[in-house]
Amino acid sequence: MKITPHDVQQQEFKSRLRGYDCEEVEAFLRTVSDAMEDLVKENAALKEDLEATHGQVATLRQKESALNDLLVSTQRMTENLKQAAQREADLILKEAELKAEDVLKKTQEEYGILQREILMIQRQRVMALEKFRAMLQSFQKMIELEELDPDTLDPRSH
Repeated sequence: MKITPHDVQQQEFKSRLRGYDCEEVEAFLRTVSDAMEDLVKENAALKEDLEATHGQVATLRQKESALNDLLVSTQRMTENLKQAAQREADLILKEAELKAEDVLKKTQEEYGILQREILMIQRQRVMALEKFRAMLQSFQKMIELEELDPDTLDPRSH
């Protein structure tokens, strides 16, 4: 059974011989009633505070959940960006390696071509020198023959 401050104030007791002092009992009941009224008000205020606190806790939990979701999302995005950057870096590195291999291959091919051209030019030089030497020897023999018998080569002598 719930008792209110009003119930305490309105409570009446039967009188008996040698009973309690009525004024003293009524004064005490008023004091108890006032104390109960204060407690009821305080209890109501505490309930309001508790409800407000529950509301704040719910709001904070929602914010915490949203922040956790944001944190997880940010971490995923960061990880995705890292992976994308790593893939991009790997791709750039692979392309650079392929280009370097291509440049090296072309350089080696050009070097081989130049080496063959140098060998060919050296052979042509040797052949040209041999031809010149042979021509010189031929001219020298002709000169020697001319010196030996100048009349043999003179067209007027025939």
